[in-house]
Amino acid sequence: MNKKIIYKFTVKKQEEVEEESTTNKKNKETGEMEKVTTTKKVKKDVPYDVIIYQPSRRQVEDADMEFSIEMSRCIKKGVLTKAMLAKKYSDSGGLLTEDDSNSLMRLYRELSETQESLGRLLSKKERNKNEQKKADDLTEKFTETRKQIVDLETTYQTVFNHTADTKAQNKTILWYMLHLSYIQAEGKDPEPFFTGSTNEEKEDSYYEKDENGDEIFDLSKEKLMTFISYWYFSQNPSEEDFQKLEEELDEGSL
Repeated sequence: MNKKIIYKFTVKKQEEVEEESTTNKKNKETGEMEKVTTTKKVKKDVPYDVIIYQPSRRQVEDADMEFSIEMSRCIKKGVLTKAMLAKKYSDSGGLLTEDDSNSLMRLYRELSETQESLGRLLSKKERNKNEQKKADDLTEKFTETRKQIVDLETTYQTVFNHTADTKAQNKTILWYMLHLSYIQAEGKDPEPFFTGSTNEEKEDSYYEKDENGDEIFDLSKEKLMTFISYWYFSQNPSEEDFQKLEEELDEGSL
């Protein structure tokens, strides 16, 4: 598989494996020393690489569609968007300061306009160099605007936890985890962590592992979700950033 890797980490699962051992033994008939190989079953920690691949452009488009569908579904059910909530607090003088509320409303508007423009460009089957450059610039702007929103929202995290946007973001992060995660046993090719050819089938695979117990999934779940969330909300994090994050997870400081 020739795809760019976002990050890779290793988990170890205890398995029963066959182990060979060789000893020298005297042949009773010939009197000569011979090498005798025996096999016995032992329990060992077997390493598995968990790989998060960079999404293709098609996958990014599919994930954006997943976000839009979930956002629309939540709004139809009466769940407020972050922009609606920010305006509500701005009008009534709630938990948000007026400056923060106005900044969020401006950033939400910029994010929506950027996403709309980017969507029009990405919907084209063929793009010339100028259109591709514009798409790349809009993608960078979208990422940076989203990062500014996340930084500002962190101050009021409890306020925005149950908005349509947050639910749509969580659904999108799950989508990426289902489609970008692979598992690789030693000496074998990487395989999809979650089986299935459709998103629904991959979701079923996820919930089956989560509910029925899967040792590798249990060992990987927290890191997978954390790394993909970090990648989703950050602007091109480096491998060193992921390594530092993994160290903090291993130390229990997160």
